[in-house]
Amino acid sequence: MFAVDDRTRLALATFGVALILGSLGDMLLRATPWGLNVFLWTAALVVAAVALARAWNVGITGEGRWFLPLAALFAAGVAWRDSLTVASLDVIAVLVSLSLAALWGRTERVRLRGLSEYVIGGFYTGAVSAAGPLPAAVRDVQWAEVTRGRRPGQTLAVARGVTIAAPLLFVFGALFVAADAVFENIVIEVFDIDLVEIFGHLFLIGFFAWISAGLLWLFLLSREPEGFSFNRPNVLSLGIVEVGITLGLLDLLFAAFVFVQVRYLFGGAQTVVTSAGLTYAEYARRGFFELVTVTALALPVLLLAHWLLRGEERVHRRIFAGLAGAMVALLFVVVASALYRMRLYTIEFGLTELRLYTMAFMLWLSAVLLFFLPTVLAGRRDRFALGALVTGLAAIIVINAINPDALIARTNLARLDEGKRFDAVYLTNLSADAALVLYKALPEIGDRHLFDPYEGVTSSGETKTYKGPTLEQELLNNWNADGDWRTWNLSRWRADQLAGEASVE
Repeated sequence: MFAVDDRTRLALATFGVALILGSLGDMLLRATPWGLNVFLWTAALVVAAVALARAWNVGITGEGRWFLPLAALFAAGVAWRDSLTVASLDVIAVLVSLSLAALWGRTERVRLRGLSEYVIGGFYTGAVSAAGPLPAAVRDVQWAEVTRGRRPGQTLAVARGVTIAAPLLFVFGALFVAADAVFENIVIEVFDIDLVEIFGHLFLIGFFAWISAGLLWLFLLSREPEGFSFNRPNVLSLGIVEVGITLGLLDLLFAAFVFVQVRYLFGGAQTVVTSAGLTYAEYARRGFFELVTVTALALPVLLLAHWLLRGEERVHRRIFAGLAGAMVALLFVVVASALYRMRLYTIEFGLTELRLYTMAFMLWLSAVLLFFLPTVLAGRRDRFALGALVTGLAAIIVINAINPDALIARTNLARLDEGKRFDAVYLTNLSADAALVLYKALPEIGDRHLFDPYEGVTSSGETKTYKGPTLEQELLNNWNADGDWRTWNLSRWRADQLAGEASVE
């Protein structure tokens, strides 16, 4: 036996583990809708990465290592909540956490990484994952040592021959099958396989193995490249005059809007009643999304202005801090106005996913704006990126905790007691998270039909009154079904249990 260095052994081990993860991904993740399978596969990837690191004494002492348990936590959220939006946010959080763990699991200073390092590092992680096993095969595996003394010539010749013959056999075989029915039957009997299904399995195995190999290489073997941070070129810098004029004029615009619209913004129901031709819908919806857009655009403008500013003199930095702080204060008024508008609209017309998630987005932006003050304005810009990321991940955890679809169902059901409009059709189209609330409320709702009765003419010319299904019937149709264990989800399982109990009764 010839000695093979540890780096080559580790690279070869990542190939084997990646192939196992690819097979596991095909077995688990091909079943939809996703649920328990996402957690199992993510946990397997995390355990494999940590096990390889310990076996080869790879030090994962960087601050990025804490994103590994976070990835497993968010993956568990997919098996907890049934809402498609919540599950999508959880999957995004899993991908972000795995990427950061792979990128900075062995390096320090994650807390002091700038925005550009996160953005460029994200693109780098995506590129490496897309490259799969190629970086390890090219940079780390010493193929001469691996194949030395193993007579690779004949093996490689056989492999080349099979590779060349395979497409030719497929083409000529397909032509013969198409030319003769007897030959076709013989081929079908001999090769009783579903080529489409086999191709699907091979594709998924290859896809997940390829991505896993890239992530494992980045986590265990890569050397962090320099140049993630993008320093401002001098040609792009601006003085306090240019930046001050820009921010000052924006502050004046924001202040004028807030001053002129104070009574309108916070007038509430009285404003709607007293303003000619102004309805609740126009009051709440007309300005809400515009104000959301203003808030979302203002933060990048402030960050860009701070990045472009030449802050050689202390007084210049103070001027910028004053102008930026004033804009942040005005933005909080805009945020409060937008949230108040949507609250009024929700009271009048009920809660929907779009309204809830838009308000959640506004609250997250408010948290980021608040974090902007003690970091960027205080001269500690390098701490802002991690804080913004942490608040985003924390927001996803909070969204999982409040259970949006269940909150929407409870809010809209409460409208029944107030004698207000109740959209039962919308609620039955939500996830199992909402179905659990609806099942518990069935005794209060009664035999409520999803649609108002209407009259129609039958084929014989008779007039007949048609009634849609009741809320209970619709719930039973949606959730009284058996599912694959791989797609197990706590909310769906509980909804199925309640549907089964209701059907027995």
